Amino acid sequence: MSVHKPIKKITTHVLLAMKQRKEKISMLTAYDYSMARILDAAGIDILLVGDSASNVMAGHETTLPITLDQMIYHAQSVVRAIDRAFVVVDLPFGSYQGNSKEALASTIRIMKESGAHAVKLEGGVEISDSITRILSAGVPVMGHLGLTPQSIYKFGTYTVRAKEKEEAKQLIKDAKLLEELGCFAIILEKIPAQLGKKVAEALSIPVIGIGAGPDVDGQVLVTHDMLGITKDFQPRFLRRYLELFDEMKDATKRYINDVKMGDFPNEKEQY
Repeated sequence: MSVHKPIKKITTHVLLAMKQRKEKISMLTAYDYSMARILDAAGIDILLVGDSASNVMAGHETTLPITLDQMIYHAQSVVRAIDRAFVVVDLPFGSYQGNSKEALASTIRIMKESGAHAVKLEGGVEISDSITRILSAGVPVMGHLGLTPQSIYKFGTYTVRAKEKEEAKQLIKDAKLLEELGCFAIILEKIPAQLGKKVAEALSIPVIGIGAGPDVDGQVLVTHDMLGITKDFQPRFLRRYLELFDEMKDATKRYINDVKMGDFPNEKEQY
């Protein structure tokens, strides 16, 4: 009888095999050592050092302000924490669009300075030159289609993408192109569930959804949303597994009270 061996290290090869045997891929974001350590210990497959750090770690309204240096800092912290997970880093806005040489230079900095395993870029045919150049250097690339937050000012809204026939057709075309170029996986964000299913069935590489329905090859959420650390973000696709904002606030209030009342530290908590 064959014993199912736990996977020691997740690689692009392992992720492809997971799709082929219809095992769903789990993915969450991480931006710091402590959180990444917890998620990796829990057995997460992919950790995304997302440019969503711009929102949840730095308090910006969009993902646009975060810099390449800041992304590298977050990626370094995450990579130090992991034993098993595959670490993907977002190329931040302005570090790859319209200039494939700059895209490669940005990628090389991320890979050399952080030790991450892959990069993620938003877009389809318009960034194909950048993807090709990065892949030619031997760096795995994850694609990202549908709602692409770095293009928020072009779209003007965070609404569901590809509901219209033409945009849906273009998305399928872009997804197939990303696979042909050599991307190892694609994220689909906030698109109709039926379209998510169609794309996942049309491609041989893993398709990971965030608000793309249940019939894709895996799911990703922002960890701070999933744990309820953020309060003001409540899209339909989000399931909160904890309400940490409230729990941490209550714990902090109890600490404040104990300090004010002279109850902390007690006799056992001193030297």
